[in-house]
Amino acid sequence: MTPDTTALTIDRAHAHYGSREVLRGITAQIPSARLTAVAGANGAGKSSLLNLVAGVLPPTSGSVTRRDPGRVAYVTQQSEVSRSLPITVRATVTMGRWAHRGHWRRLSKLDRKIVGECLELLEITSIADRPIGMLSGGQRQRALVAQGLAQRSALLLLDEPSAGLDLHARRLIDEALRATLAEGTTVLRVTHDLEVAGRADHCLLLQDGRLAGEGAPASVLTPERVAEAWGLPAGIRSGVADAR
Repeated sequence: MTPDTTALTIDRAHAHYGSREVLRGITAQIPSARLTAVAGANGAGKSSLLNLVAGVLPPTSGSVTRRDPGRVAYVTQQSEVSRSLPITVRATVTMGRWAHRGHWRRLSKLDRKIVGECLELLEITSIADRPIGMLSGGQRQRALVAQGLAQRSALLLLDEPSAGLDLHARRLIDEALRATLAEGTTVLRVTHDLEVAGRADHCLLLQDGRLAGEGAPASVLTPERVAEAWGLPAGIRSGVADAR
């Protein structure tokens, strides 16, 4: 990749949570306006990598360089929301515009248009006035993805946005991501689903905090690499490879 097609460069990055090293010498280039999937087994360092890119987890050595220094939109894994929380779906999505307007300034016509478009894109307009704490898990996750899209950031990070959701919710999120990619946004998506990772434009495969592969999904997610990254015994690994 040339500099003008690279949105993000990670150079020999190490990172720790306390004394525990979670990322070990990661070097990768993330292409602009493309969907990059971050795949790997549980504990491989996928969420830690997103935290590193978002600036939540500082590197203990190495560097992370973004071509666009603007604010990053980060959609974390859905968490339990108190049923007594009074904030509505519309207000939740509107929070995505705060970076542009501030907490107390009135929304512009453009802000309201963007919020409306994101509600429609995730099919949550009909529940826009409901408290987010009263929603199902799938509805809540769609609201959080809509909030991320409303930020209109050059870089969108998503940590397993469709995990545990039904087919309709997963389809809506996939379509929303395709729409934002068409507008030039760079998307970095953590997933444990190899089918989802296989449809990405670019793929990072992590194993024990290290980069086990980078490039087109077909070249990265080979049976041998996947079996090794998921820690399958040698006999099963050879069986997976033979089944190709």
